[in-house]
Amino acid sequence: MRVISVNTNGIRAAAKKGFFEWLARQKADVVCIQETKAQEHQLSDGIFKPKGFHCYYFDAEKKGYSGVAIYSKKEPDKVTNGLGWGRMDSEGRWIQADFGKLSVVSFYLPSGSASEERHADKMKFMKRLEKDLLAMRRKKREYIICGDWNTVHKEIDIKNWKSNQKNSGCTPAEHEWLDWLFGKAGFVDAFRVVNQKPDQYTWWSNRGNARANNVGWRIDYHVITPGLKDKVLKASVYKEKWFSDHAPLTIDYDYKL
Repeated sequence: MRVISVNTNGIRAAAKKGFFEWLARQKADVVCIQETKAQEHQLSDGIFKPKGFHCYYFDAEKKGYSGVAIYSKKEPDKVTNGLGWGRMDSEGRWIQADFGKLSVVSFYLPSGSASEERHADKMKFMKRLEKDLLAMRRKKREYIICGDWNTVHKEIDIKNWKSNQKNSGCTPAEHEWLDWLFGKAGFVDAFRVVNQKPDQYTWWSNRGNARANNVGWRIDYHVITPGLKDKVLKASVYKEKWFSDHAPLTIDYDYKL
């Protein structure tokens, strides 16, 4: 089973850069997209319903903002939009597709980089999310929560660790939250199961030739339940062509939908 996660930073913009032509060659079973930045009625062109996929969008109420989507080769048993709490749902940040005892999620955690207020808001959001994540761990289901978590975990996950400790996405409190997620909460960082190398980034600033110099952050994840840990086969970050400021993250699992 091949699962791809990608923040398109505007799915219409990514389409113009060749995203769907690339996707058609990937043999993906499930594709999780974040930051569609569009209302579904604006995606009437057939390119946004790629052949061979069942396509599901969950938009933010605010136009041109946030939004997530899932494409799947197999029709899901159930698709759920949101987690049942206003902030998450009005901003189109969570869409979940259930296949038997497996749930695949496309998730977009808020960024806090715009201001101190936005960072504080992000931290409240993360704290609120804990209850839902723990509830998932209690269920007899496996989860793959794909998406842009807007947070680096460890020093290996960012080029400039020390100089970013006061910047949202790389603060000590956020590192501690991911310690909790991959520790006490019991979830697993699927990428690091098979790749322990440094300089493995998924997002680069548009400033200062960051991309050319590989001055990046690894903030896109497949967060999985422990039952899938030994099912992770390989992971790759596609950087040959750029569809947004993020790179697609592809992980193959020894799992049949």
